[in-house]
Amino acid sequence: MENANRQPRLCPNRLVEALGKDQKDFTRDDIIRYVVDNGIKMVNFMYPAGDSRVKTLNFVINDYDYLETILTCGERVDGSSLFSYIEAGNSDLYVIPRFNTAFIDPFAEIPTVSMLCSFFNKDGEVLDCSPDNLVRKAVKSLKDVTGLTFDAMGELEYYVVADENPLFPAKDQRGYHESSPYAKFNDFRAECMLAIAQIGGRIKYGHSEVGNFTMDGKVYEQNEIEFLPTPIETAADQILLAKWVIRNLAFRHSLDVTFAPKITAGKAGSGLHIHMRLMRDGRNVMLDADRRLSVEARKAIAGMMLMAQSITAFGNKIPTSYFRLVPHQEAPTNICWGDRNRSVLVRVPLGWTTTVDMSSIVNPASRPLHLDITGKQTVEMRSPDGSADIYQLMAGLCVACRHGFEVEDALKIADDKYVDVDIHKPENAAKLASLDALPKCCTESADCLEDQRAVYEQYGVFSPSMIDGIIRELRAYDDADLYAKVKGDRDEELRLVERYYHCG
Repeated sequence: MENANRQPRLCPNRLVEALGKDQKDFTRDDIIRYVVDNGIKMVNFMYPAGDSRVKTLNFVINDYDYLETILTCGERVDGSSLFSYIEAGNSDLYVIPRFNTAFIDPFAEIPTVSMLCSFFNKDGEVLDCSPDNLVRKAVKSLKDVTGLTFDAMGELEYYVVADENPLFPAKDQRGYHESSPYAKFNDFRAECMLAIAQIGGRIKYGHSEVGNFTMDGKVYEQNEIEFLPTPIETAADQILLAKWVIRNLAFRHSLDVTFAPKITAGKAGSGLHIHMRLMRDGRNVMLDADRRLSVEARKAIAGMMLMAQSITAFGNKIPTSYFRLVPHQEAPTNICWGDRNRSVLVRVPLGWTTTVDMSSIVNPASRPLHLDITGKQTVEMRSPDGSADIYQLMAGLCVACRHGFEVEDALKIADDKYVDVDIHKPENAAKLASLDALPKCCTESADCLEDQRAVYEQYGVFSPSMIDGIIRELRAYDDADLYAKVKGDRDEELRLVERYYHCG
């Protein structure tokens, strides 16, 4: 009872606190009751589109019947204006609100409740390529093959850009976990974190990141907000809305932010690392009884090794994505994995596998508290960046992990791709040469997706039309050898950065 009484006061989600129930349990009646009791004047429907940005449809609440109607029946939208692979001749779609995503809009001057939507076709069927449906199908295919479910969370990196402040200058590329006054935007990040949490985001922590530099009178400061693991349907929604929150708050403060993978040569790029864990009946299965990486975890890693090249088609959507995936930038270039190793594609981060009570060592006056924290173990895919279509990426990673259970030699594949050295050091050149490389441009990524599309289309997860659309968009960049052509040409690099500055 003590925990039950304490939990609502500790929950930052304003709608959860008001309704007194978990967000996943929200119903239409809950939303209507809150609207009526709290003088809410508007409802917003929100949904992701093909450019990976959130779109909004506004409703004034005319009366009770109208509110009940829009929450039940949704509304029509033009699918061809939202997704390139939907034809204009048959483009009408329904958007139906998902009540378990509802939140009090923190930016609306008029009291507003907003919620994400699913897409349905003319026959009232869930649209095959609806982003949330894509993720659900990927989870179902994993569950059907393995009996497991899939949790994930993202590390959302971004740069804040403002006029240069000469006071307490930070050291170039030495911003990792820096405090104010050397880090100038910690308060802004904290404001973003609270706003994300208040609309339902499950945040683990935030901090300043490595990247900071000045250029043309502007200061560029890199930040990161990391989330807690949740089912991937929720994890994708949270990343989508977090970017929306950060951009809105930046606009209010007359700041600029970018999730672009690369700003300029020689400076840290921004990734969107995805941590994953496999679950069985609510328990993490990434470690075995001896607290070592489990068979299930190694099979999932093998699947990601096999599908790594085509995963870039979902996680690295623009030409400058591949300006980040170069040696010596703590970004992956080759297909391998390892423990606590930031030069690999899939990293197994430190996972509290020790049985030592470290807290008691530094806090001898406190009572010992032995918690089971083996559930914290994840594995981390390091290639994606802020240009990713987060729903395609989450679904693609889930499919890749499933594929690891479908190949007979998965454990051998995992063993062969394991490295325990920095592969970019000269003394490890032979090991580096033995590893397959990630694609070097969008067109290569498209070719890899074409080669491996059958795995993604299996069980009806990705539709052929969606795969065709992704391939077509990537090939349209025609960016083979682009990195080599502009390397060293600062003006051309900056032109490309500006072109893809507001990606995702």
